[in-house]
Amino acid sequence: MSALICGSLAFDTIMSFEGRFADQILPDQLHILNVSFLVPQLRRDFGGCAGNIAYGLKLLGGTPLPMATLGMDSKEYLDRLSQLGISTEFVKTVDEQMTAQAMIMTDKDNNQITAFHPGAMSVANQIKVVPRADIKLAIISPDGRDAMIEHAEQLAHAKIPFVFDPGQGLPMFNGAELSKFIGQSTWVTVNDYEGKMLSERTGWEFSEISKQVEGLVVTLGGEGCEVWIGGEKTWVPPVKASHIVDPTGCGDAWRAALLFGLEQGWTLEKCAELGNKVGAIKIASRGPQNYSL
Repeated sequence: MSALICGSLAFDTIMSFEGRFADQILPDQLHILNVSFLVPQLRRDFGGCAGNIAYGLKLLGGTPLPMATLGMDSKEYLDRLSQLGISTEFVKTVDEQMTAQAMIMTDKDNNQITAFHPGAMSVANQIKVVPRADIKLAIISPDGRDAMIEHAEQLAHAKIPFVFDPGQGLPMFNGAELSKFIGQSTWVTVNDYEGKMLSERTGWEFSEISKQVEGLVVTLGGEGCEVWIGGEKTWVPPVKASHIVDPTGCGDAWRAALLFGLEQGWTLEKCAELGNKVGAIKIASRGPQNYSL
């Protein structure tokens, strides 16, 4: 069974700020904000939600099919996917754009400030979902706005069960659009902040959302996650990380575990348990595609 992973491929520039953002930003001066952070540590990683999820799913023994766009600088990323044994049949190269780029700065409290250039991701809707016997499952993760809308419609039309996980892309959509995503999807996953926004924009509480899909999961970071099924909530406890190195990519590691569990036919609670374990392993390593299970 293969899992189609609709989302971004990006290069991540990761910077570590040794202080605290809160000590550098004056709340009463936000209208004239002008700050500079010294970042002694900097590295460039392979990233993007589709790439990170595919990496984690491959480690777990799944068969990921990332569906995403790369730019004129695609060779390095294509070589990376090939080395990992991950299919690139649904990866399109766009010669007029650069590959999406994320600039991520993390402080000593693991707070993050991110700047993101979409580049080739903005035309990811040029790739179409193709119904195929081996594609039994999919996920809509953060991607270009048009791509998220069109791929959800195509998956629903093809009757391919999918997870709607809008992540950082959630603010791009209004209440009616989010309601439609929920109606098309089989499962919905959000973190607690995204969950509040989803509820506010749709006007639906978590219990109501969970009655429209097979399950809703709300991740709570270090506090575990909530699994909502048919209006009822189950708390899945967290797994403590051996030590904290880098939170970048933890959400995508969790998504990979979710897909793997769904591929196996597990309950949503068991999927969430694995997600918490994989997330704890990821946070103890450096880089969104640099950990082992």
